[in-house]
Amino acid sequence: MSTPSAASAPFVPPRSAPLRRAAVVPSVLSVLPVVAVVVLLGLPAAPDGGATPADAASGLVVLGAVVDTVRRARRPLTRTAAVVLGLPVVGIAVAAAGAMTAGDAITGLARYLQVFVLVPVAVLLLVRDRKGARLLLWSLVGLALWQGAVGVHQYLTGTGASYQGADIRAVGTFGPSDVMGMATVVALGVVAATGLALGTGIAGRAERAQQARGARVPRQRVVAAGCALLLLVPLALSFSRGAWIATAVACAVQLLMGGVRRAATVFAAAVAAAVVLVGGFGVGAAVLQERLTSITQVADAPDQSVVDRYTMWAAAAGMWREHPVTGVGLKAFPAHRDGHASLALSSGSDTEGAGQAFRRRPLLSPHNMYLLILSEQGLLGLLTVAGGWLALLVCALRRLRRSGRARDCALPVCGLLVWQLVNFLYADIGGPSTVLTAVCFGLAAWWALSPEETAAPAAESGLR
Repeated sequence: MSTPSAASAPFVPPRSAPLRRAAVVPSVLSVLPVVAVVVLLGLPAAPDGGATPADAASGLVVLGAVVDTVRRARRPLTRTAAVVLGLPVVGIAVAAAGAMTAGDAITGLARYLQVFVLVPVAVLLLVRDRKGARLLLWSLVGLALWQGAVGVHQYLTGTGASYQGADIRAVGTFGPSDVMGMATVVALGVVAATGLALGTGIAGRAERAQQARGARVPRQRVVAAGCALLLLVPLALSFSRGAWIATAVACAVQLLMGGVRRAATVFAAAVAAAVVLVGGFGVGAAVLQERLTSITQVADAPDQSVVDRYTMWAAAAGMWREHPVTGVGLKAFPAHRDGHASLALSSGSDTEGAGQAFRRRPLLSPHNMYLLILSEQGLLGLLTVAGGWLALLVCALRRLRRSGRARDCALPVCGLLVWQLVNFLYADIGGPSTVLTAVCFGLAAWWALSPEETAAPAAESGLR
């Protein structure tokens, strides 16, 4: 029997460039609901907190991910992804069962599942390739530029939140009730822009060959580097010590992963910009110097905010010692706080300015996510929730190592995850900006846990 010749095989026309671009459109459209969540955080936040339009949009993102998964009729998660992202459910559910009231159990369970399970899984499913991931990363930079511009205006015009008797603290549209909101947004923008500047473009041997031939640096990298330097101004004017530390660590990790020589160059540029802004133009020089000095004053002469924070940390540790396995229950920290805190704890924090009247706000959390989990969920919660984050970080770094030096979206995504894990040493979830935490964990899950083909180098998928 003769076999069909090559001439008799059916002709398959090559895909033209417009068709290749059209094939990419669904991957961009699928991530637009997540971009909408980021954009909605640019709206003014309600002074009394509660659910925000971004929170409502995140619920629609979860629903859209479910519908999209059913429509595509494919297995949504790999086995590793299901274990890593499903692990926190165990500790959260057990802690919810031990909550003091049914209302606390429902609201606490819903919030934790939203931030650490549902939205990250939805982002993992909706971000199909690097083009969608880059769009989401640039949306974070855009939001940071908007909030940063509002914050700088507040500082220059004296219309920000009250700080040491003057309305100069940059808080963006979040107001004094969420002084960490703008700092979080701007810090994430700095980290994302730094990673895009370092990781966008052809990596490894091909990049070095182009540089040897005198090729220009891709425009996107130049723009990203400019955005990162520009965002350092509102980040400084937020006076958020925790955000400063987390940003410095995350950017340093990205720079070192991108190469020691490049890290030294960028570090020198950042120091020069800081000298010009603070030393040359005097941008908040006295206040910034006082704020920086206070970071190390934890024993000699700490301010009241530092005293309150360490007192609440000790209270959280005391709760855990009494309930070591499952903790005191979700949202039960305020009820047990006074029974474990010393007399050094103040009655609350004062907020004023940025269009809001003076208000005394109670201290409802230890401002340390790990201690909050330990006190409310015990060792079981710490091992399942924080253990899931550690597994996510390990998987992300392993894939980054396999992908070569500074590949495309890898650096910004890993940087965002590092920022979150470091920032959790000084902050916890709460406020409108919390939904960004869920988006960042989702991006990290996409890079670390998605099938290999969805995170393939852009040059291989025709997206460069």
